[in-house]
Amino acid sequence: MQNYEYTNFQAKKVDRDYQTKNVIVVVVDGLRYSEGWGDLTHQYIPRMVKILSKDGVVNTHFYNLGDTYTSAGHTSLTTGIYQTIDNSGKELPDNPSFFQYWNQMYDNDHRKSWVIASKDKLAVLADCKKPYWTGKFTPSANCGIDGLGVGSGYREDSLALKIALKILSEDHPNLVLINFRDPDYSAHTGNWINYIKGIRTTDEYVYRLWQFLQTNSTYKNTTTLFVTNDHGRHLDGVGDGFAGHGDGCDGCRHISLFACGPDFRKNIVLNVSREQIDLPVTVSKLLGFSLPNSQGKVMTELFERR
Repeated sequence: MQNYEYTNFQAKKVDRDYQTKNVIVVVVDGLRYSEGWGDLTHQYIPRMVKILSKDGVVNTHFYNLGDTYTSAGHTSLTTGIYQTIDNSGKELPDNPSFFQYWNQMYDNDHRKSWVIASKDKLAVLADCKKPYWTGKFTPSANCGIDGLGVGSGYREDSLALKIALKILSEDHPNLVLINFRDPDYSAHTGNWINYIKGIRTTDEYVYRLWQFLQTNSTYKNTTTLFVTNDHGRHLDGVGDGFAGHGDGCDGCRHISLFACGPDFRKNIVLNVSREQIDLPVTVSKLLGFSLPNSQGKVMTELFERR
């Protein structure tokens, strides 16, 4: 059985001719599209719009077509497979992530890939249930209070950013996922003002991260950055409105995608229908390995024409 599982789910090296050597995926938790790129004034994401967008691509038709909860959204973004999964952090993903496939394929040290999250429960993204893969080729993880993972509780996004910058500076990882708990955390309180504040603050944190990447010798001109969401929020008039999420309404499914890097087009807005499982497949393409059993497709429209 183990040999079968290993063969059936083993990644393969694929030809690559890209300048990208590092990929960082930032997940802004629970931002409804209508308060982000869907707002024509873009009043809550000024850094992304006025500065970062000039260096990359925005896709206005990006969706979560699986379960619209935190754990499920993050699982599809890292495995390329939609899965119904316990949202408390008590269940591992069924399938290996792009972290595990990449580490297995290139025999990477575990500190060359990281899961860094404000939410403790996302430590489960570092492993999976699949026989042979469980406990193998795992990335490092620093999630929740003191980085201790499931059960430790949520921490402030400001601390998550500080820790992420420290890890990037010291370990120089090549593949990283960073989760910022806001706007989701504030929205669940039902306080609109705090929800908007969370969007603005996270916009600033993404900008600070991009500044670091542009000035650090390891990452400058060799790093691709994705900024997206795990899920959105209910439409006004659906359930408890912006305070909640979890169904199939457009507010929960329609999310944002921004991508920039040395191999991507610049200063362009696209409206190509894409979904969460396409992101990890695109990451694997950039880094030179396949993502077995995912139905996702490479987002070729992001790339510079050659």
